[in-house]
Amino acid sequence: MTQPGPAAPAELRRTLGVGDAVVIGLGSMIGAGIFAALGPAARAAGSGLLIGLAVAAVVAYCNAMSSARLAARYPASGGTYVYGRERLGEFWGYAAGWSFVVGKTASCAAMALTVGAYVWPAQAHAVAVAAVVALTAVNYGGIQKSAWLTRAIVAVVLAVLACVVVVCLTSGESDAGRLDIGASGGAGGVLQAAGLLFFAFAGYARIATLGEEVRDPARTIPRAIPLALGIALVVYVCVAVAVLSVLGSEGLGEAGAPLAEAVRAAGASGLVPVVRAGAAVAALGSLLALILGVSRTTLAMARDRHLPGLLAAVHPRFQVPHRAELAVGAVVAVLAATVDVRGAIGFSSFGVLAYYAVANASAWTLDPAPAKRVVPAVGLIGCAVLAFSLPVASVAVGAGVLAVGVVAYGVRGLLRRREPRGRG
Repeated sequence: MTQPGPAAPAELRRTLGVGDAVVIGLGSMIGAGIFAALGPAARAAGSGLLIGLAVAAVVAYCNAMSSARLAARYPASGGTYVYGRERLGEFWGYAAGWSFVVGKTASCAAMALTVGAYVWPAQAHAVAVAAVVALTAVNYGGIQKSAWLTRAIVAVVLAVLACVVVVCLTSGESDAGRLDIGASGGAGGVLQAAGLLFFAFAGYARIATLGEEVRDPARTIPRAIPLALGIALVVYVCVAVAVLSVLGSEGLGEAGAPLAEAVRAAGASGLVPVVRAGAAVAALGSLLALILGVSRTTLAMARDRHLPGLLAAVHPRFQVPHRAELAVGAVVAVLAATVDVRGAIGFSSFGVLAYYAVANASAWTLDPAPAKRVVPAVGLIGCAVLAFSLPVASVAVGAGVLAVGVVAYGVRGLLRRREPRGRG
């Protein structure tokens, strides 16, 4: 009698429409990055801050378009891990997945600690762990619950940012002369600022990593990604212009909490606690979306046995990758409790830029027409330039961790080739 073959992996439930997908993308982007990244970027670029923002936006746009085209072709969980595997080969898919999981796990810890720093600075680590546990539980309950919570968080953060923009631009301290665009930090400073600001954009492809849970992905994903990116860009430009008009590039570069400092300088000290609360809520939104994306890429890699196969399980009731979510939550909680992740933004940016480099290289293979290859070519070059323009420590650590992943892949391949064949 013929023995039944292995059961096909359980699929996730498709429940997300365009609006839900856009909200999840915005929740990933309009998070703690805009509250924290402007200061370091201003220190690097000086008067070239807005140029750096424009460069980051161009690279993000190219990456978004490449990701949207690929997601429409391959609407499965895993994002560029799947695209690289299908278009470039197993190794490049693995490299993208490793870059994403490692870099974004560090981002999760950074966002959790940001929550702790704003909510209860004296117990930042304890609050961070509690936030990770709570949001992992929300994600465990199903993707639709996560989408509704993300919608609420995005609404609160947008309201806070709107208040910051209005207060700054209407105050007597606002001076358009402080927007003088130059390059006092030099070309290197502008590129480093672009790399740091890219951290604030790196969330639009979270929509692609959820491809298996999106309704009509061939239509929904290509619409949702550019919509989310465009909204985020408009918000970032408004905030950057408003804060610069009050603090100037030098004052912005010296500010530890740029938006709170700008509101105080504008004469609205009473709004500072609101801005701090908004930053905490924004970090929660980023953390929620990050755990979603990392767990889905972990699911895809586990299905291909690049990670332990037990992580490929899908909950029979909630239809979520529950073991992957619990594993990601556990690792992030340990990091948030024990590690100082002040350099995590730079390290995360390096890993994510490597991830999108694979996405652009994959999109390059979709159509041989020269006009279709311009965007992925610009995106690939931009990712490489920004990655190696980041602070030296971030580049060194990022390259080292990626090298560890490559070695692990090689060892695994060697062990597979040595396994006895033809058993049974």
